[in-house]
Amino acid sequence: MTLRHAILPLALALSLPAAASAAQRGFTVQDMAYMDRYSAPTLSPDGRVLVFAKRTVDKDSNKSKTTLWMRNLVTRDMAPPKQVSPEGWSVNSPAFSPDGRTLYFLSGKSGSMQLYAMPAAGGEAKRLTDFALDVDGYKLSPDGKQVALAFAVFPDCKADLACTKKKLDDEAARKSTGVLFDRLFIRHWDTWADGRLNRVFAAPLGEGMLTSATLLSGDVHGDIPSKPFGDLSDFAWSPDGKTVAMSVRQSDRSEPWSTNFDIWLVNADGSGARNVTAANKAWDAGPVFSADGKTLYYRAMARAGFEADRFALMAMDVASGKAKEIAPRWDASADGITLSADGKWLYTTAQELGQHPLFRVSLANGEVEGVVKDGSVSAFDLAGPTLAFSRNTLKSGDVIATTSADGKAPARAITPSAAEMLPDVAWGAFEQFNFIGWNGETVHGYVVRPWNFEPGKKYPVAFLIHGGPQGSFGNGWSYRWNPQTYAGQGYAVVMIDFHGSTGYGQKFTDAISGHWGDRPLEDLQKGWAAAQQKYAFLDGGKACALGASYGGFMVNWIAGNWNEPWKCLVSHDGVFENNAMGYATEELWFSEWENGGTPYDNPAGYQKFNPANHVANFKVPMLVIHGQQDFRIPVEQGIALFTANQRKGVESKFLYFPDENHWVLKPQNSVLWHETVNAWLKQHIGQ
Repeated sequence: MTLRHAILPLALALSLPAAASAAQRGFTVQDMAYMDRYSAPTLSPDGRVLVFAKRTVDKDSNKSKTTLWMRNLVTRDMAPPKQVSPEGWSVNSPAFSPDGRTLYFLSGKSGSMQLYAMPAAGGEAKRLTDFALDVDGYKLSPDGKQVALAFAVFPDCKADLACTKKKLDDEAARKSTGVLFDRLFIRHWDTWADGRLNRVFAAPLGEGMLTSATLLSGDVHGDIPSKPFGDLSDFAWSPDGKTVAMSVRQSDRSEPWSTNFDIWLVNADGSGARNVTAANKAWDAGPVFSADGKTLYYRAMARAGFEADRFALMAMDVASGKAKEIAPRWDASADGITLSADGKWLYTTAQELGQHPLFRVSLANGEVEGVVKDGSVSAFDLAGPTLAFSRNTLKSGDVIATTSADGKAPARAITPSAAEMLPDVAWGAFEQFNFIGWNGETVHGYVVRPWNFEPGKKYPVAFLIHGGPQGSFGNGWSYRWNPQTYAGQGYAVVMIDFHGSTGYGQKFTDAISGHWGDRPLEDLQKGWAAAQQKYAFLDGGKACALGASYGGFMVNWIAGNWNEPWKCLVSHDGVFENNAMGYATEELWFSEWENGGTPYDNPAGYQKFNPANHVANFKVPMLVIHGQQDFRIPVEQGIALFTANQRKGVESKFLYFPDENHWVLKPQNSVLWHETVNAWLKQHIGQ
């Protein structure tokens, strides 16, 4: 159910005083919804050229477009990056050929998503594939002679992509609408199951237009990439291109209550599939081969059924199959694996104390070094002497920058920060604090001042509660729950990383399982008290609590168990009736781990912290929000919560999105969401 202070170069730093002096307003949801976004930093193999993606939004069509931009890092001129993708196209997923001469990308320009290539030095884009289906992802082989391609196909169609297309067309033409299922998943995240699996194919490059490919994962019955958020970081080519590795969970009856992803090795012709991590019944992910192909690096959890377990870094000797942990003393959960060219370091991001830094781990002794230490690193690439990364903070979305491979050279910003894009906006200053929470342990939180903060004044408070629950409200940017949108309305913001949050050690994360309503609640209560004691500008008499997913659950729990401090509540896609949630959600492993079993084996576990059992205590005005396409916490949870408030006579409203899932993603829907929430806060705490 996982829901998931930049160091600026001198030239950028010198521009900030002018921007600050021009600032005259707070940050708005319109700013957030329509501002440009930068992502996908991609280096040429020699590290001399950077390509990245820029997303823009058309307000009238309510749609976005993504283009690719290039910056030569060797020329020390002030020339801005230039667009390299064709004008008018929307493209994604850039990648350089191994020799750096060709730039590959995906585009739907032809009417379906296909693979294109263009000279890296500039020139016309050439379409490389004409498959019957959309290409969902790709990965070049190390020598650039082959490409792995991801498609969603019907298993019985095997490598015949046209067969899948015909089946989809026949289904669309069917007059009846009923669908018969004989096992779970029947739906996942926001999509109903139709029998297709995500599978990986391979095809040679340089032999004309590709219309067919070899099925690689045919003997591995599962989704690669995994659903709903997987990508080809779970797929790897061996250096000689003769073997591939992939992380796959078996698509069988037990899939909805299993986290058992395994690493499979398969010959590049699709034969010889073998499971090399069968002994581990927990999650194995992200395979990467060493340069000589003798070692397979990957990440592994230890506890089956627990999606928020620590991802340890592993090294397996391919010949013997023996594996060992690389950094057993590092109490962090690694996000991925990128190897340095010299084979001495493994780079990965991981959450740490309210930040999301980039680290490198010595393959010789497992020692860990910080490379990019502040803010939240969302993506990075390493080539030659260059490290490119995108980093966001509580004051800006992703800024793409470059530095040396060890991170010691000054960071050089390539794309603008939010402050540069919006020079008339004043940002809420933020500060991390800590206090003693549950079990006498240290708990961290953040406070964000309103944009128009003046010493000596008091400000109403938005008390934000993060989801997950194994997540964090740290020093990072969000396009859904962004404290600057509240600071921009004149509110102070308080956020607590309660027990169960990530980035504070695995024991801290584990503390919430089976304890959704007591340990984190104690942290929230003590954190709220500590924040008011430390920050005199917080007006404790004018505060509203808001949260989504687990944060929505906690708001619902607060409504019946800690409602005294709050003038209003906002619950977005939160669990209200926990027993029903255990049967209606799709990823059953989550509810079963968090509640100590199934609803029928351990009914007491589901009732222990069930908000529906405390409706008699509801009295604080509540805004309920839910999306129809939310299959993680189905819409009936929100409807039931609104019904409970209405039947109890509690002031309440229900904001319903027929076309959104667990998240509100469409730009104009996001604007409506924030305008509705802001109006609710203004009604109850002013500003």
